[in-house]
Amino acid sequence: MAQDKAQEMAPDTRARDVEVQLTRAGLGVARRLGDRAGGLLFDRLLRILEARHPRAFTALGELPDAHLLIDPVDAPAALLLRVGPGLALRVCDRTAEAEATVRGPCARLLDLLEGRIDGDALFFRRELSIEGDTALILALRNTLDGEEMDLFGDVAAAAGPLRHALPVARRNAGRALDLLATARRFAPPPVRWGMAVLERRLTGPRQGA
Repeated sequence: MAQDKAQEMAPDTRARDVEVQLTRAGLGVARRLGDRAGGLLFDRLLRILEARHPRAFTALGELPDAHLLIDPVDAPAALLLRVGPGLALRVCDRTAEAEATVRGPCARLLDLLEGRIDGDALFFRRELSIEGDTALILALRNTLDGEEMDLFGDVAAAAGPLRHALPVARRNAGRALDLLATARRFAPPPVRWGMAVLERRLTGPRQGA
């Protein structure tokens, strides 16, 4: 039963594409919201994840106070994770000061967070770069190891009826993407321009671009 549920919730490649786009858009929106409103959203996200993964969050709270910059290089903003008693997550510029930094494509960082890919393999393939306090990064990795985290599944599970909608959305993600691509291709120019403007407003300019 547990294996069937895991398979049902596991995102396929097309669904992962959608989730990566949503993550980028979410970072762009959070940056536009500013520290106060964006901070409230990330506080809510941490509470949801803490309820789903209490062991990991207890361990994160017991780490020495430090900051980890998580930099999805193809997204409009980065994240600053504070571990220790003052555990917090905030959107930030990718130049923010931190004791350690992890950089890589947004999709790979999501895979790493959810334990679906080996961090060592990413590092040796140069898809992931690490700077600063490697002991902090190893401690974070050990904390998350074995958690079977599913970021979108965890959030949807805390959103009532959405927990039933997510598996359906993931199964149909490929078809939805194809329909959107077709709609964009055959839409009149004003509609295409409007879609492009909306996309830019959601994601914002990529830092360093």
